[in-house]
Amino acid sequence: MSTWAVPGYSESRELGSGASGRVALAVHEETGHPVAVKYLSESLRTRPGFVHEFRAEARLLGGLRSAHVAGLYEYVEGPEGAAIVMELVDGVSLRALLAREAPLDPEAALVLLKGSLLGLADAHRVGVVHRDYKPENVLVRPDGTSKLVDFGIAATDGTTAGIAGTPSYMAPEQWTGAPASPAADVYAATATFFECLTGRKPYTGGNLAELALQHVDGAIPADEVPEPVRSLVQRGLAKSPEQRPAHAEDFVAELEATAGGAYGPDWEERGRGRLAALAALSLLLLPSVPSVPRRATDTARTILGGTPDWLRAWQPSLRTLLVSGAALVAALLLTYGIDRHAPDFGTPRRAAEALATTSAQPTGGSGPTASADPGSPTPSSSSATSDAPTPSGSATDSTAQPTVSASATAGASTSATVAPPTSPAATTSEPTTTSPSPTIGVNVKSVTFSGFRQTGTATAAATATVTTDGTGPVTITVAWFTGEVSGQAGAQDGATETYQRSGSTQYTIALGHTFQGAGCYWGVQARTQPASADGGAWQQLLTRRCMIS
Repeated sequence: MSTWAVPGYSESRELGSGASGRVALAVHEETGHPVAVKYLSESLRTRPGFVHEFRAEARLLGGLRSAHVAGLYEYVEGPEGAAIVMELVDGVSLRALLAREAPLDPEAALVLLKGSLLGLADAHRVGVVHRDYKPENVLVRPDGTSKLVDFGIAATDGTTAGIAGTPSYMAPEQWTGAPASPAADVYAATATFFECLTGRKPYTGGNLAELALQHVDGAIPADEVPEPVRSLVQRGLAKSPEQRPAHAEDFVAELEATAGGAYGPDWEERGRGRLAALAALSLLLLPSVPSVPRRATDTARTILGGTPDWLRAWQPSLRTLLVSGAALVAALLLTYGIDRHAPDFGTPRRAAEALATTSAQPTGGSGPTASADPGSPTPSSSSATSDAPTPSGSATDSTAQPTVSASATAGASTSATVAPPTSPAATTSEPTTTSPSPTIGVNVKSVTFSGFRQTGTATAAATATVTTDGTGPVTITVAWFTGEVSGQAGAQDGATETYQRSGSTQYTIALGHTFQGAGCYWGVQARTQPASADGGAWQQLLTRRCMIS
C-alpha cells in the first residue's frame, strides 16, 4: 500500500509510528536540507476534530522561536494527508537515555533541567503552556544540550483546556481540569528532574487512582535526592501552583544559584560533557529503520512564522500559493474561538477522590488501560470539533507513555517525540483513563446555530451555542442531513457527533462536516441531554451547486 508523502521532500526512513501517526526523516529536494515530517494517521485525518487539533498544534509552534525547542517549518495538507514539517534534531530521547544510564549525576541532571526550563520559558513568553513535559519529549544532542519537543496537547496560558497530560508528571491542578498555567510545566519538569536523579518517578501508585492521590496529597520525596538540590525539588513539586515558581524563567535563576553554590562555577560544563558522552553512545547503539515509499499529490502549504533560509530557495507555483491562502483561512477559522471548558472537579483532593472510585483494571471502556501501543487517540474536552491531542515532534519511542485526556468517549492519546526509536525495553506504558465528572442538576435553556455556511464543494461549518442555568454536565448531540426538499431534513449524513460539557453556563462549539450525500439541501441539528426547553436547534441551507444564477 502506498503511503502519502509531502511533495518536495524525499523520505529516507521512518523514525517512529503509532496510532496517532508516523514521523519520517526526509530531505528538502531543492536545498538538500534534512527535516523531520510528522504525519497525521489516515484514520484520524478523516475526522475533522483531529485535523483541527493538528492545525492548532502547527499554529502554536509557528509562533514559537527558541534555541531550546524544535522548530516548525511548514504545515502541509492535501487530499491524501496532513503533515507538519519540523526541524530535525540529531539527538536521543531522555527516556532512552534514562533507560540505559539512570540515575544521572546531579550536574548532568541540572543541565537537563536548565535546558528544558529555558525552552518552557520561551513558550510561556508567547502564552503557550506545554502540558505534557516528560522524558520522551526531551531530546539530548551529541554536544550535551537538549531540545524540547511535542506540543501536541499544548494550550494557551489561562485557557481551561480539560484534564490532559501524562499521569506520572501531572501537577495536582491538572487532575482537576484547571486552566493551563506555566506552574504545571514547572511541576512536570521537576518530576522529570527527580527521575534523572533517582532513576524512578516521584510517585509510583499501583493504579491510576492511587497515583492521583499521591500527586495531590502525598509527601514530596525530596529526601531521596542529593541534599544540595532538595530545595529545588521541594519548590518544583509543591502541591499548590502558588508555591511553585510562577514561570520557568524564575526557576532557572533559582537553579543556577543552587547549582553554582553546591557544585562550583564549572558545574554546567561538566554536566554537559557527561550528557554529550551518554548521548553519543546511545546514538551509536540505535537500530536502522527501513525506508518508506512516497507518492506526491496536490497539497496546500502554510509556512508559519519566519521562513528559514534553506526554504527560501523553494518557490511554489501560483496555483499552490492560491491553495495555501485558502488553507490558511480555513485553518484560522477552525482553530480560533475554540470552546475550552472543562469539568469542574473542585479541589484537587475532590478530584482525586473521584478518581479513586473508578476501576483500576485495564478495560476497553472508560476505565484505565495499559498498553505498549503509542496510543488510541480520543477527542478531549478541549473543543467541539477538534477534541483531541495529537502527536507532536518528530518521532516516538515504540513504548512511549500515553497521555491522559478527559473526553466524551473513553481513550487516550500519546505524543510523539523527535528522536530515533529506542529498544522496546526502554520504557513501560502508564495506565490511562478518563475522569468522571460529578452529577449536578442542570436545565438547558436554549440551543442556537449561527454561521451555518458551505465552505467547500462538500464541506460546511456552523457554530452551536448552548445556554444553561447551571454548571452541571450537558451532553450535546449533533446530526447532519442532506436532501432535496426545502424544510425537510432528508437523510442523515454520517454518524452523529456527541460532545460533553460542564463547568460553565454557556458553551460555544465550532462544528464542521464533510457531506457524502448529493442532495441540494444540507441541514444540521443539535439536541441536548437534559433536553433543551426550546427542543434543540435546526438549520438548513441550499448548496451553491444547486443555486439558480
